Amino acid sequence: MPACPCGRQSIKAKAKSQALTFEACCGLYRSGQPAPDAESLMRSRYSAFVHGDAPYLLATWHSSQRPATLELEAGAQWLGLQIKQHRVTGEDRAEVEFVARFRLAGRAVRQHERSRFVREEGCWYYVDGDVL
Repeated sequence: MPACPCGRQSIKAKAKSQALTFEACCGLYRSGQPAPDAESLMRSRYSAFVHGDAPYLLATWHSSQRPATLELEAGAQWLGLQIKQHRVTGEDRAEVEFVARFRLAGRAVRQHERSRFVREEGCWYYVDGDVL
Protein backbone atom coordinates (compact mmCIF):
# COMPACT_ATOMS: atom_id res chain seq x y z
CA MET A 1 0.00 0.00 0.00
CA PRO A 2 1.29 3.47 -0.81
CA ALA A 3 2.47 5.83 1.91
CA CYS A 4 0.20 8.68 2.96
CA PRO A 5 1.06 11.90 1.09
CA CYS A 6 1.31 13.81 4.39
CA GLY A 7 4.44 11.84 5.31
CA ARG A 8 3.36 10.86 8.84
CA GLN A 9 5.57 8.16 10.31
CA SER A 10 4.74 5.39 12.75
CA ILE A 11 7.40 4.68 15.36
CA LYS A 12 8.23 0.99 15.37
CA ALA A 13 10.36 -1.12 17.70
CA LYS A 14 14.03 -0.17 18.03
CA ALA A 15 13.27 3.48 17.15
CA LYS A 16 12.74 2.76 13.44
CA SER A 17 9.94 4.64 11.77
CA GLN A 18 7.73 3.54 8.93
CA ALA A 19 5.48 5.62 6.70
CA LEU A 20 1.79 5.18 7.45
CA THR A 21 -0.50 4.22 4.60
CA PHE A 22 -3.15 6.65 3.43
CA GLU A 23 -5.87 4.33 4.80
CA ALA A 24 -4.24 4.27 8.26
CA CYS A 25 -3.60 8.02 8.29
CA CYS A 26 -5.41 10.81 6.42
CA GLY A 27 -7.86 8.41 4.81
CA LEU A 28 -9.52 7.96 8.20
CA TYR A 29 -10.42 11.65 8.42
CA ARG A 30 -11.31 12.04 4.76
CA SER A 31 -13.79 9.17 5.14
CA GLY A 32 -15.61 10.91 8.00
CA GLN A 33 -13.77 10.21 11.27
CA PRO A 34 -13.07 13.51 13.09
CA ALA A 35 -9.40 14.43 13.28
CA PRO A 36 -8.14 14.16 16.88
CA ASP A 37 -6.12 17.39 16.69
CA ALA A 38 -5.30 20.33 14.46
CA GLU A 39 -2.10 18.75 13.14
CA SER A 40 -3.99 15.67 11.93
CA LEU A 41 -6.54 17.92 10.21
CA MET A 42 -3.71 19.93 8.62
CA ARG A 43 -2.14 16.73 7.31
CA SER A 44 -5.46 15.48 5.93
CA ARG A 45 -6.01 18.80 4.18
CA TYR A 46 -2.56 18.53 2.58
CA SER A 47 -3.48 15.03 1.38
CA ALA A 48 -6.71 16.46 -0.02
CA PHE A 49 -4.69 18.97 -2.05
CA VAL A 50 -2.54 16.10 -3.35
CA HIS A 51 -5.64 14.14 -4.40
CA GLY A 52 -7.57 17.18 -5.69
CA ASP A 53 -10.36 16.76 -3.13
CA ALA A 54 -11.86 20.28 -3.07
CA PRO A 55 -15.11 19.15 -1.34
CA TYR A 56 -13.11 17.88 1.67
CA LEU A 57 -11.10 21.11 1.83
CA LEU A 58 -14.30 23.16 1.84
CA ALA A 59 -15.95 20.90 4.44
CA THR A 60 -13.00 21.31 6.83
CA TRP A 61 -12.79 25.09 6.39
CA HIS A 62 -14.51 27.02 9.18
CA SER A 63 -17.80 28.54 8.01
CA SER A 64 -16.67 32.04 9.07
CA GLN A 65 -13.87 32.02 6.46
CA ARG A 66 -14.93 29.34 3.94
CA PRO A 67 -15.06 30.49 0.31
CA ALA A 68 -18.14 29.62 -1.74
CA THR A 69 -16.02 27.64 -4.19
CA LEU A 70 -12.45 26.43 -4.42
CA GLU A 71 -10.52 26.02 -7.64
CA LEU A 72 -7.38 23.92 -7.21
CA GLU A 73 -4.29 24.50 -9.34
CA ALA A 74 -4.50 22.05 -12.24
CA GLY A 75 -1.23 20.24 -12.78
CA ALA A 76 0.24 20.94 -9.35
CA GLN A 77 2.67 18.19 -8.35
CA TRP A 78 2.83 18.00 -4.57
CA LEU A 79 6.29 17.11 -3.26
CA GLY A 80 6.04 17.02 0.53
CA LEU A 81 4.82 18.41 3.81
CA GLN A 82 6.89 19.36 6.83
CA ILE A 83 5.16 20.19 10.10
CA LYS A 84 7.38 22.67 11.92
CA GLN A 85 5.19 23.22 14.99
CA HIS A 86 1.79 22.24 16.42
CA ARG A 87 0.78 24.52 19.26
CA VAL A 88 -2.38 24.42 21.36
CA THR A 89 -3.45 28.04 21.95
CA GLY A 90 -6.66 27.41 23.92
CA GLU A 91 -9.08 24.68 24.89
CA ASP A 92 -10.50 24.52 21.35
CA ARG A 93 -7.88 26.42 19.38
CA ALA A 94 -4.52 25.53 17.89
CA GLU A 95 -1.93 26.65 15.36
CA VAL A 96 0.10 24.56 12.96
CA GLU A 97 3.18 25.91 11.23
CA PHE A 98 4.05 23.98 8.10
CA VAL A 99 5.96 24.03 4.85
CA ALA A 100 4.30 22.47 1.80
CA ARG A 101 6.35 22.01 -1.35
CA PHE A 102 4.94 21.61 -4.84
CA ARG A 103 5.81 22.14 -8.47
CA LEU A 104 3.57 24.13 -10.78
CA ALA A 105 4.32 24.62 -14.48
CA GLY A 106 7.90 23.49 -13.89
CA ARG A 107 8.42 26.02 -11.07
CA ALA A 108 9.19 24.92 -7.51
CA VAL A 109 6.96 26.52 -4.88
CA ARG A 110 7.45 26.48 -1.13
CA GLN A 111 4.47 27.58 0.99
CA HIS A 112 5.40 28.35 4.60
CA GLU A 113 2.36 29.15 6.69
CA ARG A 114 1.11 29.36 10.26
CA SER A 115 -2.50 28.18 10.17
CA ARG A 116 -5.16 28.67 12.82
CA PHE A 117 -7.68 25.98 13.71
CA VAL A 118 -10.75 25.83 15.93
CA ARG A 119 -12.67 22.86 17.33
CA GLU A 120 -16.45 22.98 17.36
CA GLU A 121 -18.72 20.13 18.45
CA GLY A 122 -15.76 17.74 18.44
CA CYS A 123 -14.53 18.61 14.93
CA TRP A 124 -11.47 20.65 13.99
CA TYR A 125 -11.71 23.28 11.25
CA TYR A 126 -9.14 25.36 9.39
CA VAL A 127 -9.85 29.06 10.01
CA ASP A 128 -7.09 31.02 8.29
CA GLY A 129 -3.34 31.44 8.20
CA ASP A 130 -0.40 33.76 7.80
CA VAL A 131 2.13 33.13 5.03
CA LEU A 132 5.59 33.31 6.54
